[in-house]
Amino acid sequence: MTSGFLRAFLRLFAVQGAWNYERLTGIGMGYAAEPLLEDLKVSDPGRHAEAAVRSAEYFNSHPYLAGAALGALVRAEYDQVPGAQLSRLRTALTSPLGALGDQLFWAGLVPATMAAAGIVVTLEWGVGAVVALFAMYNAVHVATAWWALRTGLRSGMRVGTALSESWLPPAAARAGLVAGALVGALLPQAAAWLLGEQPLTGLAVGLLTLAVGLAASWVAGPRVTAVRFGLGALGAAVLLAWGLP
Repeated sequence: MTSGFLRAFLRLFAVQGAWNYERLTGIGMGYAAEPLLEDLKVSDPGRHAEAAVRSAEYFNSHPYLAGAALGALVRAEYDQVPGAQLSRLRTALTSPLGALGDQLFWAGLVPATMAAAGIVVTLEWGVGAVVALFAMYNAVHVATAWWALRTGLRSGMRVGTALSESWLPPAAARAGLVAGALVGALLPQAAAWLLGEQPLTGLAVGLLTLAVGLAASWVAGPRVTAVRFGLGALGAAVLLAWGLP
């Protein structure tokens, strides 16, 4: 099973390549599972034929975390878990992996990286800094996908417990906060850059706004929502622009 790990991992990068409305990413999952099922072809040809069909059934989740489901299902095939139980596991993993991946990447690291790149551009740090940011993002992507596949293969039917006890849920919950902070720092910095102000003026304003927001949320708790604080900050900016006390 481990002999095909690298090939399966590389194939996971194309898991959406055969996407269709009937099985969504199921065909891609089957393609990625094939190298891991080769040992089963020798030890239990009948089980291998059934596993090959099951591996391409309907599936949909975040593509970066699909390896967790793939590894768990392959491990369960070697553990001779009944097919009906495997189908239930496949269904049960769809929504949690999709939600965690969306939180961590689409709502967290992607906007955070874009905001950081925007700040770098306005500070005129050069193309190299932007390339370094995107290299860092893809390094996190690759490392997460590698970890997900290994975790699935190691855990099998207990993959849900392994995921819930891992670093993933806390990281997914905090990624959006990081993205919000960086986007909040970018907006005044971009405005200052467009108006021809000093490079660090807008960033200083953004960091000050962030500090005020954190202090306000610490004091007032949930009454300080993002919308309320955003409107308050916008109002303060308008008053300062008009020169009012």
